[in-house]
Amino acid sequence: MIPLTIAEVEQLDTGRLEASADQITGVKIDSRLVEPGDLFVAIGPGKDFLADARSRGAAATLVPKDAFAAVGALGSAIRERSSARVVGITGSTGKTSTKDVLHALCSPVVRTVAAEASFNNELGVPLTLCRLEPDTEVCVLELAMRGLGQIAALAAIAQPEIGVITGVGPVHLELVGTVAAVAQAKAELIEALPSGGVAIVPADVAELAPYLRREDLEVRRFGPRDVLSAEVDGERTHAVLSVGGREVELTFNFVARHHLVNALAALHAYEAMGLPLDRAHEGAAAIAFSRWRGEELPLDGGGLLINDAYNANPMSMRAALDHLADRAGSRRRVAVLGDMAELGQDAPRYHREVGRHASAMGVDVLLTVGPLAEHYGDQTEIASVRSVAGVDEAIAALDELLQPGDCVLVKASRSVGLEVVAEALAGARV
Repeated sequence: MIPLTIAEVEQLDTGRLEASADQITGVKIDSRLVEPGDLFVAIGPGKDFLADARSRGAAATLVPKDAFAAVGALGSAIRERSSARVVGITGSTGKTSTKDVLHALCSPVVRTVAAEASFNNELGVPLTLCRLEPDTEVCVLELAMRGLGQIAALAAIAQPEIGVITGVGPVHLELVGTVAAVAQAKAELIEALPSGGVAIVPADVAELAPYLRREDLEVRRFGPRDVLSAEVDGERTHAVLSVGGREVELTFNFVARHHLVNALAALHAYEAMGLPLDRAHEGAAAIAFSRWRGEELPLDGGGLLINDAYNANPMSMRAALDHLADRAGSRRRVAVLGDMAELGQDAPRYHREVGRHASAMGVDVLLTVGPLAEHYGDQTEIASVRSVAGVDEAIAALDELLQPGDCVLVKASRSVGLEVVAEALAGARV
C-alpha cells in the first residue's frame, strides 16, 4: 500500500485511532490477516479483536464511527495519491469474470492490482484501493449495485477513468423496479467518468442510450457479433475477435462461449489504456476465474460437473444452460437449478422462461431447489423434473437421479447456497 502517516489518518477523523508507529502500510478488517505495519479497522464485532491485531504487529487500530465511511475515506486517500489508471466494471452479469479476464490481460504488461473474488461493495472497493502500491500502473475494480446511488458512491471513491458495463438485464428488480432503472443505476459509472474518459458498453442495449450522450467521452461498443470465429480445442478456445476495428486472434484457457463476450469488454478496456494488443495472448492463456463460476470437475464414468453456483439471474442462467449443452455432447444433461432472487413480482415468469430455455437446450433431468425454482418446470417438455426445498434434499435426490457419465450443471442465486450440492457431487464422484 502507498504508506499513510498516522497524522494523515488522524486528519480523516473517522473514529478512535490508537497507534504505535508513525505510518501504516496496509489496511485490514480481519485481525487474522493483519501483518506488521497494518491499520486494523475494527468493524462491528472486530472491536473484540484489537489486542489480537496488535499482537500480530498492527501499526495502529481504528474503531470507526461509521465503518463504510471510514474504509471509504482510507480508500479515497490512497486513490488520491496514486497515478494508476483505474478501470471500473459493473453490469447485470459477467462483471466478475470480465474483471478476471482484464486482470489476466494486464498483469504480464503492467503492474496491476485487481479486486479479489467479488470485492465490489462499500468495503470491497476501498479495500482494493488500499492495496495500491507507489508503482501500481493499473487498478481493476468491480462495482456492485443493489439500488440507485450505490455505484455513484463507489465511483466517487474510486475515480475511474474507464468504465465498463458488461450488460443490463432483470436483476435487483425488487429494489429498483424495472430494467430501465437497472440501466440508470449502472449508468452512474458513465456519469462519474472524467472528461476524456472511456465508456465501454454492450451494443444494442436501448436502455443505456440516454446515458451515452456526453460529447466529452469516448464510447466503445461490443457484442456477440464481434466474435468473428471461435473453435474449442480441448480446454482452450481459439477465437478471432474484432476490437476497435482490428481483428485479434487469441487462444483462451476457457471453453464457455459467453466468456468471449466478457473478453471483448476486457480487451476494449485493455486497448483504451494504450496497452499492446500484440501482447494480449500472454494473459489470455492464463485467466484465473473467481470461485464457483463455471468450474469444471470430472465425475466418475466420464461425467462432468459444471459448478456455476455463485449467483444467477435470467441472463446468466441462459448462458449457463447454453454452456451445458455445449459441454454435454452425447452425455445426459442434468440441470440442478435454484431460485433466482430479487426479481420482483414477475419472478415466476422469469423462472418459467428459463425452464423453457432449459428444455430447448435438451436438458434431460431437471432438479429445482427452492419455492421459486419450482416454476422452472411449469411449462417445460423435460422428461424428468423433480422439485425439492433445499440443499440437503437436493443432495439426497441426486443420489437417485444421477447416472455415471452425466453432465451436471449446478446454478442458483447466492442465497440458495448450491455450492454445497456441487461440493457433495465433487466429493462423491458419481
